[in-house]
Amino acid sequence: MRLILMGPPGAGKGTQAEALAEKIGGAHISTGDIFRANVKDQTELGQTAQRYMDAGEYVPDEVTNAMVKDRLSRDDAESFILDGYPRTVAQVETLDDMLADLGRPLDVVLALVVDQEELIARLLKRAETSGRADDTEEVIRHRQKVYAAETAPLLEVYGERGLLREVDGMGDVDEIARRIASALESPPAPGALGAVEA
Repeated sequence: MRLILMGPPGAGKGTQAEALAEKIGGAHISTGDIFRANVKDQTELGQTAQRYMDAGEYVPDEVTNAMVKDRLSRDDAESFILDGYPRTVAQVETLDDMLADLGRPLDVVLALVVDQEELIARLLKRAETSGRADDTEEVIRHRQKVYAAETAPLLEVYGERGLLREVDGMGDVDEIARRIASALESPPAPGALGAVEA
């Protein structure tokens, strides 16, 4: 199974993606995790990425695209969950080309839907426990606006292809996981480009 897990910052994508990757025996490809690893190691990419991340902005496409292409081409990514990519319509087109070259078509796009004020509360709580410097309320609210402007249009693109399934992201982790499992078991919408594989 090859899928994208979408949702605004704080929607719980990382938690759900890790569990889902284990379930399908695929790679969990998180751009955020890769960026943070580079930041920790103070690589050139990490220093560039940190400037954007601290301001609540997205890392430039050319950096992100190259990183994702390399990761998708590895043997363990025959099945995968993309978490944090694509984020723009331009990246959707780039991903289409990557997957076509690899012969690994996308099966489904899951979008977690969560109330905005709940998202902000979650991220502020995370900031208290993790000490992440980029989780101030001002930056969090800015990130939500960036998501709405740049990433939400992707839902329309994948909806038109019949690949999109929206999942209620409110509630506890297990409850959301059950909703995701149910969404994956349901038949694709009319006009879908590909059915979900078992």
